[in-house]
Amino acid sequence: MPSRTSLSLPDDVRKRLQMLEEDGSSEEDQVKEKLKLVQDFLHDDTQTQLTSLEKEMKSSEISKEVYISKVKALLGKELHLENDLEVGKTNGFSNGSHEDEQDEEAMGTDDVKSPPPSKGKAGRRSKSNGDSKKSPASARVTRNSGKQPTILSMFSKVQKRKSEEMSEESVNGKDEVKKEEDVEESQEKKRLKVESDENSAAEDCKNDTTKPVSAAKTPPPKCQDCRQFLDDSDLKFFQGDPDNALDEPEMLTDERLSLFDSNEDGFESYDDLPQHRITNFSVYDKRGHLCPFDSGLIEKNVELYFSCAVKPIYDDNPCLDGGVPAKKLGPINAWWITGFDGGEKALIGFTTAFADYILMQPSEEYAPIFALMQEKIYMSKIVVEFLQKNPDVTYEDLLNKIETTVPPAGLNFNCFTEDTLLRHAQFVVEQVESYDEAGDSDEQPIIVTPCMRDLIKLAGVTLGKRRAARRQAIRHPTKIEKDSKGPTKATTTKLVYQIFDAFFSDQIEQNDKESALKRQRCGVCEVCQSPDCGKCTACKDMIKFGGSGRSKQACKQRRCPNLAVKEAEDDEIVEEDVLVEKAKKDANTKKKKQTQCKLAWIGEPILSEGKKHYYKKVSVNDEVLEVGDCVSVLSDDPSVPLYLARITSMWEGSHGKTFHAHWFLRGIHTALGESSDPLELVVVDECEDMLLSYVHEKVNVMYKAPSNNWFMEGGMDVDLKVVEDDGKSFFYQFWYDTEFARFETPPKTSEPEDCKYRFCGSCARIKERAEQEVPQALEPLENESGDTKVLYALACFKGEQFKIGDGVYLPPDSFSFNMKPASPVKRSHRKEDVDEDLYPEYYRKSSDYIKGSNLDAPEPFRVGRIKEIFCHRRSNGKSDTADVKLTLYKFYRPENTHKGVKASYHADINQLYWSDEEVTVRMSEVLGRCQIEYAEDLIESVQDYSSGGPDRFYFLEAYNARSKSFEDPPNHARSAVHKGKGKGKGKGKGKGKASQEQQDSNVGPQMPKVPKYRTLDVFSGCGGLSEGFHQAGISESLWAIEMWEPAAQAFRLNNPGTTVFTEDCNVLLKLVMSGEKTNSLGQKLPQKGDVEMLCGGPPCQGFSGMNRFNSRTYSKFKNSLVVSYLSYCDYYRPKFFLLENVRNFVSFKNSMVLKLTLRCLVRMGYQCTFGVLQAGQYGVAQTRRRAIILAAAPGEKLPRYPEPLHVFAPRACSLSVVVDEKRYVSNVTRGNGGIYRTITVRDSMSDLPEIRNGASALEISYNGEPQSWFQRQIRGTQYQPILRDHICKDMSALVEGRMRHIPLAPGSDWRDLPNIEVRLKDGTMTKKLRYTHTDKKNGRSSTGALRGVCTCAGGKPCDPADRQFNTLIPWCLPHTGNRHNHWAGLYGRLEWDGFFSTTVTNPEPMGKQGRVLHPEQHRVVSVRECARSQGFPDTYRFFGNILDKHRQVGNAVPPPLSRAIGLEIKKCVIERMKEEETTDVIKQEKMEVSD
Repeated sequence: MPSRTSLSLPDDVRKRLQMLEEDGSSEEDQVKEKLKLVQDFLHDDTQTQLTSLEKEMKSSEISKEVYISKVKALLGKELHLENDLEVGKTNGFSNGSHEDEQDEEAMGTDDVKSPPPSKGKAGRRSKSNGDSKKSPASARVTRNSGKQPTILSMFSKVQKRKSEEMSEESVNGKDEVKKEEDVEESQEKKRLKVESDENSAAEDCKNDTTKPVSAAKTPPPKCQDCRQFLDDSDLKFFQGDPDNALDEPEMLTDERLSLFDSNEDGFESYDDLPQHRITNFSVYDKRGHLCPFDSGLIEKNVELYFSCAVKPIYDDNPCLDGGVPAKKLGPINAWWITGFDGGEKALIGFTTAFADYILMQPSEEYAPIFALMQEKIYMSKIVVEFLQKNPDVTYEDLLNKIETTVPPAGLNFNCFTEDTLLRHAQFVVEQVESYDEAGDSDEQPIIVTPCMRDLIKLAGVTLGKRRAARRQAIRHPTKIEKDSKGPTKATTTKLVYQIFDAFFSDQIEQNDKESALKRQRCGVCEVCQSPDCGKCTACKDMIKFGGSGRSKQACKQRRCPNLAVKEAEDDEIVEEDVLVEKAKKDANTKKKKQTQCKLAWIGEPILSEGKKHYYKKVSVNDEVLEVGDCVSVLSDDPSVPLYLARITSMWEGSHGKTFHAHWFLRGIHTALGESSDPLELVVVDECEDMLLSYVHEKVNVMYKAPSNNWFMEGGMDVDLKVVEDDGKSFFYQFWYDTEFARFETPPKTSEPEDCKYRFCGSCARIKERAEQEVPQALEPLENESGDTKVLYALACFKGEQFKIGDGVYLPPDSFSFNMKPASPVKRSHRKEDVDEDLYPEYYRKSSDYIKGSNLDAPEPFRVGRIKEIFCHRRSNGKSDTADVKLTLYKFYRPENTHKGVKASYHADINQLYWSDEEVTVRMSEVLGRCQIEYAEDLIESVQDYSSGGPDRFYFLEAYNARSKSFEDPPNHARSAVHKGKGKGKGKGKGKGKASQEQQDSNVGPQMPKVPKYRTLDVFSGCGGLSEGFHQAGISESLWAIEMWEPAAQAFRLNNPGTTVFTEDCNVLLKLVMSGEKTNSLGQKLPQKGDVEMLCGGPPCQGFSGMNRFNSRTYSKFKNSLVVSYLSYCDYYRPKFFLLENVRNFVSFKNSMVLKLTLRCLVRMGYQCTFGVLQAGQYGVAQTRRRAIILAAAPGEKLPRYPEPLHVFAPRACSLSVVVDEKRYVSNVTRGNGGIYRTITVRDSMSDLPEIRNGASALEISYNGEPQSWFQRQIRGTQYQPILRDHICKDMSALVEGRMRHIPLAPGSDWRDLPNIEVRLKDGTMTKKLRYTHTDKKNGRSSTGALRGVCTCAGGKPCDPADRQFNTLIPWCLPHTGNRHNHWAGLYGRLEWDGFFSTTVTNPEPMGKQGRVLHPEQHRVVSVRECARSQGFPDTYRFFGNILDKHRQVGNAVPPPLSRAIGLEIKKCVIERMKEEETTDVIKQEKMEVSD
């Protein structure tokens, strides 16, 4: 086609045209006016087209609206050409502001290059035309893409109307907000400006960028009907109908559809609309924009029409043959889905006033829009089916499911991504709601599953929104087969079953009484505000509908989704902050009531001490009481049950007849709370003197000792009742530590013969503890030098002995060093001068706190060596033993030297530097003892020495702070024992006999050899818990149970000797209990007496989402795996039992789950306790808090929780647990302190080779040596050339593009993304995110730009038409950011000097833990990096595909944590063995004496 010449319009015509653009007249007037102005200058072919259009209108072939729009298009095309050549006169400016540099950015990648000067102006226009879209005017004319009118020029009038409505927004895309009265004036200024700037457009753009614009920017214009952006390149026009297309009524009577006869009066019967199929369809609004029909437009009564070929209902062939072409059918009254027609594809239909139409194939131009519709319907099918079968999965698991699902053939998309899910979240959630509505009222709705709650939060879904609309729209909700296969019924032992059953029947009755108080709804969503339907079963039972009113259920149509989700959310929240504790009822504050009673001593006093005369018996109200009897004491508060005590002594003294009461505590006042046996008491160390007149009556308290055959009694029928409930009989099994909630075997306290009738075990233990807290100096030394101090050889403190030459720990503030290292300055990571147009979300980063940062981590303990132990001499010459002091040599850690933190990164974690600096400290400051050796003197390698346990340090050099130099240590630095031994740097392995003995004498008595316990690991996963126990040398895993095949395979790979059962634990227990020796595969089952240690982490998501127990949640809990696991414990009766779980385990259901677990263990006779540990304190670069329940059989010692080894960020170390308003802590005494520095991300993974997004090579070489202590440990001592599983997930092109744009600075996340257009690796372009609404909370940016992306930012309900996709900044994050802490951390990078968030089962930048990007590479963390963050050795194997491996790692217990627990168990075993040895020796001696 020959190129056309431009119109040569005179200047005055041009000006007049421009004024037309800016005045507010109607579209019709504008078109007529323009036509008059330019009629004489138009090209001939345009003149011809105009004439034929006029004819068509007069003969009513086309309507007036169509005529106007076609004329407008023609004019636009002509004038557009003119614009291209004469830079930006007429409608160039209707296209967005003249002064707006946005245009340049937006159009950085034009398809059509216009002449350079017009860059700022024609840019946006050519973008929209680049794809040579056809306009309605020339439906079948192929044109040069440069000549299409701008979409904006076609709609200038419409835009104006919209702008006036929005009052604060501006006219037609200009920059200033205009007030009505000065509109005229500013238009005048604009005109002048346009003329003067005619030739300096480019220059203008330049100047513009330098001037900050303070005026507010307007939102881009949207179509009034379909709400699409008018300047969007994706906006498409309907291409017009074929000439033979029929109108709806005419088409319906066509004989090809053979349903109506043309003279039949078929349209009046509305009950039964005719049904047809349609193919090659397009849906558009009355302006001809192709638009989706599922974005809420129909519900808002926007008129949508469709054109298509109509076929009879029985013809399901989508080709055009035999179809009747039809035009402008509609408007559409409703659209609907009729379930999945025998499989993959859902049938979608429209209803108009005349008929129902079932959709088959869209037209070519409508296909992309329709594909999204099919995609979202298919997506909702996947989601509902997946969640219905797996209610406990996480959001990341759902993403994994979606990303690995291959869409069915015949749909126009080839894969699903997270973006797809978020794009369709509202629809998916509505489908879930309608699925839940159809379900039974006592099923847990899918909407409250953890996964749906995360999706609702992230995507900002409005619940209960379109239920009314949906009732009419989705006639037959998506058909999904219910999966009846739930978890198997829990196999329980009698004892466990009885406890749960007895407790729950009471609970459920109580709940029924309380249920009147239940909140039923939020009251604000559309569901709450709709009336009762009167039809569902719940309504039929209501009195107002003539029912009995018994069921008290809410109308099924009005079940409030917000409330359900909120209750589930409340349940997940853990109290982080310190609660204001109510005063705990301490024995000392018992308010007691005296009774009127007759008191008389029986017999003579058995002992007199001063004014006190001790007696053995007394008569109280004619009842004889002896020392050792138990009594009850009334409280002066009648609601408090009787206090119970044992009489340990009685005397007549100055206050009258007195006794010493050693209190018992009722079970309800322990951590067991209301789950305890009402007759069970515990012994506590609380006692007091009290007048005998307080005694109410005598009671019987018996000690229930474990039977001799205890280990074999598991799983037997037991009677839960221990004593008769006659009001006077009680029993006890345990001594209870009220501070740490430890149930232990009552301590054996031998009473001295001389004070038999006045001995109190509680007093003795309290006194002993108090003595231990006071340092004591022993063995004075000859002191030649001075009279001022007395020297000692030995000191005792907290049950430990300290000698001269011992190493000690002190708090970090107890002394400082002469060398002041450059401490890391707390820099603010916030940049001040941020270009807010380029980084529109940066303003959300207001806080300096960075998740996963170690800036607040405390320093590890100071280490010193004792030079002398002394007390000052008083003036009377005696030693002041109350204040024991130590003179210490200070040791430097590598980071305390002038080399700073960098030095510590390469050095061993237990390496120190000797210094001759001395310091004097109080003995009471000492935190513990450690061993510090000169490496040259060691008789084993440094590595063997260090691995012998914590608390072992070594030094090779001395540090001189004055000269900042490292030197050989002086002679006195070497320990006296080892001088002269050893091989340089301790590499020598020669262990001579003599030196071995000396080594032992230094360490203390030889440790007894600890047997390895035969262990059963239930819910073993890939074996993290077992791995740590193996490292501690406490167990050998002979059996493991793991239902998930890939994890079971991983366990087998790492533990070839273990029998791994890949089946349901309930089935196995049933087999064993029924006497079977093998399972169906012939694997040998462990029998009673075989299992010495039981460990495992039963999954318990099933009841994490339910706050109160009712009959449904009760049955769910009764069938939970926790109950099965406790039954394993009861049946096998192992010596040690460990239950590991998420931190919230101790808080679920007001700690009910915890209480019942402890209650079962206590009833079995186990000593037990609970605590929360932070894995980061045991040597991994990760925060992971875990609840650990420990139990020990009678005769064993109950382990304590391990003291923290590494310091860690204090925010992540709130580890106390509140049960019944009392705060419990685990027994850790050193708090947040640690003996080593914290482990960082750099320590964990800086030595791993660089890989790319999607790297999949399972084995590569390390390409380098380990750089840190952690890396040396994790690679192991054997040389390993091959690095396994350094593979990472292949993220979609869009996610990869986002990751590439996240800066490398610490704390970077999605809020640092630039708002630009980017070409992705798959060749597609992203769009810029458009800010279209006022944000009530955040106001405008410094440049006056809007900050809201949805109507909800201004406080109105969300509008589905506001959603945007394929943008670098994910639309959903600013959409819901105000409610969710700005989604801090999503798309976040790890920080080299920080730590991982809890390692998840599937690293997703928008998952619960969004900080999953590598600190420097544009990818998510690899499987091996995650395994390192969990502390798995590099040799540890995982199994399956990449997502299987991530899940195995994420679900595991970090081996360093279980190792620390294993070492504590080992201590208990050694202690028991030592005690047994001592008692054997004593027995032996006694026998020899008697001989």
